[in-house]
Amino acid sequence: MSTINVAMIGQGFMGRSHSNAWGQVAKFFTPPLKPVMHTVFGQPEENPQAFAERWGWQNASTNWEELVKSPEIGLVDVVTPNYMHAPVAKAAIAAGKHVACEKPIAGTLEDARQMVEAAKAANVKTFVWFNYRRCPAVALAHQMVKAGEIGGIRHVRATYLQDWADESVPLLWRFEKKWAGSGAHGDLNAHIIDMTRFVTGSEIVEVAGAIAETFIKERTLPGQAATGGLGDAAAAGGKGPVTVDDTVLFLARFSNGAVASFEAARQATGNQNRNTFEINGTKGALKFDFERMNELQYYDARRPRAVQGWTTIMCTHGGEYPEGHPYVANWWPDAHIIGYEHGFVNQAYDILRVLAGEEPTVPIPDFEDAYQTQRVLEAALLAAERRGAVSLEDVK
Repeated sequence: MSTINVAMIGQGFMGRSHSNAWGQVAKFFTPPLKPVMHTVFGQPEENPQAFAERWGWQNASTNWEELVKSPEIGLVDVVTPNYMHAPVAKAAIAAGKHVACEKPIAGTLEDARQMVEAAKAANVKTFVWFNYRRCPAVALAHQMVKAGEIGGIRHVRATYLQDWADESVPLLWRFEKKWAGSGAHGDLNAHIIDMTRFVTGSEIVEVAGAIAETFIKERTLPGQAATGGLGDAAAAGGKGPVTVDDTVLFLARFSNGAVASFEAARQATGNQNRNTFEINGTKGALKFDFERMNELQYYDARRPRAVQGWTTIMCTHGGEYPEGHPYVANWWPDAHIIGYEHGFVNQAYDILRVLAGEEPTVPIPDFEDAYQTQRVLEAALLAAERRGAVSLEDVK
C-alpha cells in the first residue's frame, strides 16, 4: 500500500479527534493510501512531544513554518484556532502540500477567499472537516433526497444548541473575535449550514433576517494551570470583554425555493450537543438529531393516510444504498452503534480516497465548497447588523 506522510498543526480537542482518525482509518478501512502520522506541531508550553507520544505521532515540532515546507510531508492537517487557518494553509499550499482544514474554513471571509484562490492556483487537493456529513444517518439523508424519496423540498429547519458556555467559563479564545472570527455562529451554525446544503443539494441564496446576541459581556481572564487554570488577574477578579456572539438566529431561502431557519446557541440550557435538521418535502420528510446520531427519522407521505407516521431508521446496516447505510460495513454488526469519533475516521478514509484519485463515499467539501458556507455565515452577520435581508450575490 502506498503511504502519505501527515503533519498536524495544532493539538487540543480537535487534535485528539484527528489523531484518533489517522491512527484508526487503516485498521477499519482499506484506503488506497495509508496515512503515516509523521509530525505534530504544538506551542512549546503545550509539550508537543508528550502529545506525540500519547497519540502515536512519530515526531513533534514547535516550528510550523518549517514543518509545512518539509519535503517529507504530503498532507498538512490544520486544527489550530480559526485565525491561524489561513496563514498555515496558504504556506502549506505554497509548498505544494495537500491541505485538510478544520471548520469554519477561516476566521474571516477575506481569509477564506484567499485560501480558495491559493488552492485554485496550485495543483493540490483541499478538504474541510465538516465531519457531520460522515455520520451514516446524515449521508443516508443526502442519498434519499438525491433519489427523490421526499420530493421537492419546501421547508428546512436546523438548530445547533449547546449549554456549556455559562458564566463560570473563562475568556477562552473562542470568546474573542480576533482569534475565533465569530462565536456560536461560526462554531455551530457553520455545521448546520453545511449539513443542510449537503443534504438538500441546494445553495442558500438569501438571508432574509437575523438576530445576534451576546448575553455574557465579560468573562474571567484565563491564566496558568498552576493557579487551577486561572491566573493572578482572574484570582483578583480580572475580566475581559467578550467580542463574539453567544447566539445567532437567521432565516434563509434556498435556490430550490425552500425557506429555512437556522439557530445556534451556546447557552441553550438542557441541550448538550443538539445538532438537528428537519427537511419537509412534497412526498415526505426527514429529521436528524446528533444526540441520537445513529438514527434518522423518515416520514413517507406516499403511504395511505391511515398508516402514515414517522419511522425510525437505525442507520447501522452496512452496504450500498438503498440496501445499506454509508460507512458502517467497516464498523460493527447491526445496532452496535457508533459514536462521535467515527465521523472523523470516515472522513479520513474519504480524504485518502480523493488523494488517490478515487471518488469519496459521499461528496467531501474542499475549500471552494466551504467558502460557500462562509459566505452564508457572513451574510447572516450582515443581516443582523443591518436588520434587513442580504442577498448572497452581494457577499463575495
